[in-house]
Amino acid sequence: MILTEEAARHRQEVPRPASLAGYAPPHRRRRRLWPWTLLVLFLAAAGAGAYWYGSVATAATGPRHVFATAQRGDIENNVAAVGLIEPRDYVDVGAQVSGQIEALHVALGDEVEKGALLAELDARVLKSQVAANQAQLRNLAAQLKERQAQHQLAREEHAREQGLMALNATSQSALDTAAANLRVAEAQIASTRAAIEQTQSNLDGDLANLGYTRIYAPMSGTVVTLDARLGQTLNANQTAPIILRIADLDTMTVKAQVSEADISSLRLGMAAHFTTLGEPDRRWSGTLRQILPTPEEVNGVILYNALFDVANTDRRLMTQMSAQVSFIVAAAQDVVTVPVSALRKTAGGGWEVQVADDLGNLAARKVEIGIRNRSQVEVAYGLAAGERVVVGVQSGDTQSGGMRLRGFF
Repeated sequence: MILTEEAARHRQEVPRPASLAGYAPPHRRRRRLWPWTLLVLFLAAAGAGAYWYGSVATAATGPRHVFATAQRGDIENNVAAVGLIEPRDYVDVGAQVSGQIEALHVALGDEVEKGALLAELDARVLKSQVAANQAQLRNLAAQLKERQAQHQLAREEHAREQGLMALNATSQSALDTAAANLRVAEAQIASTRAAIEQTQSNLDGDLANLGYTRIYAPMSGTVVTLDARLGQTLNANQTAPIILRIADLDTMTVKAQVSEADISSLRLGMAAHFTTLGEPDRRWSGTLRQILPTPEEVNGVILYNALFDVANTDRRLMTQMSAQVSFIVAAAQDVVTVPVSALRKTAGGGWEVQVADDLGNLAARKVEIGIRNRSQVEVAYGLAAGERVVVGVQSGDTQSGGMRLRGFF
C-alpha cells in the first residue's frame, strides 16, 4: 500500500501506544463524559425543587393545633411518697437474767397467745441462791426466838431489880445493869428482824430472777423474728439480749417519707391510700394519725415520717414491704376535667381555654377551675364534657426534621 506524503506525516505526528488494548482516540473519550454531566445537573435540579416544595408546603400548612376532649370523671390532688410497712403493735422479747437457753418452745412464724411459754433458761445457779436465802431466813428466825427469850429474861430481871430497889434491898448498880441488859436484848431483837427483812428481800429478788428463767409471751401475735438459738448463752449484765419479736399482723402501719417541700400540705386525719409492688392494682386506705417531729436526712434530702394504719385481716401485707403512698389533699368525683396544658392565663388573672367547634373554628372561653394536680384540672364552670380544647401547637422543627409540641401553660 502506497501512502501519500501528507498521510505519512500525520502518522508520524500521532504516537501510538505500545499496546493497542484500551486505547481510544481523544475525540471518543470526550463523547463518553456527557452522560455524567447530565446526571449531576439532574440531581441538582431535583434537590432544589424538593427544597422549594418543602418550604412552600410548610408555609401553606403552618402550625397545627393539638386537641384534647374534656372528660367527666374523678380527680384528686395528692402528695406522693414512698413508705415502708411495719406491724403497728409489736414487742421485742428479751432475757432479764443471764443463762444458757435450755428450751425454745416456738419457731419463726408461730402464732402465740399472751402468757404462752416461749423459752427456758438454765436456772440451777438461781435455784441455789434461793435455797441459800431460804436457809438464812430459817437461821435468822431461830436467832429471833433466842433473842426474844433473852429479852424476856432481861425484862424480868429488870422488874425484879426495880422491886428490890423499892425495898432498898439492892444497889443502884445492879438496877442499872439490869436496865442495860434489857436495852441490849431489845436492840438484838431489832437487829435480827432487820436481817430477816434483808434476807427476805434477797430471797424475793432471787425468786423473781428464777421466774425470769421461764420467758412468757407478753402479748398475742406472730413470731416474726427469732434471734436466739437453743444452747446459746445470754449475758444480761451488759445489754438486754433479744430472743425474738412478737407482732400483731392484723393491723399494719405505713411509715411514709415525705419531703420537706410537701410536709406542710399534710394534716392529721386526712385520707391516704397506697399500693404495693406485688399488687399494684389493689388499693389500701387509711387515715394519717401522726407526723414524727424529727426528720431523717437521706442523701442530703430532709424527709419526715408520716404514719397511718391499715387493717390486714387477710395477711396480704407483710413486714418491710414497700408502699407507693398518696396523701389526698383534695378530691372530687364525677366532674369535668381537662389537661393542665389547656389552661391559659387571662389579662385579669383568671383562666380560659380555646374551644373548637365542629368546623374546627377556635374560640376563647373563660372557665373556673377547681381541684388541680400535675396533669389534670377540674373545670367547675364554663366547659362541658365532650368539648374539644386546644392543649398545644404542633409545628415543624427544621433543625431535627421532627415535630415539636408547644403548650400554652
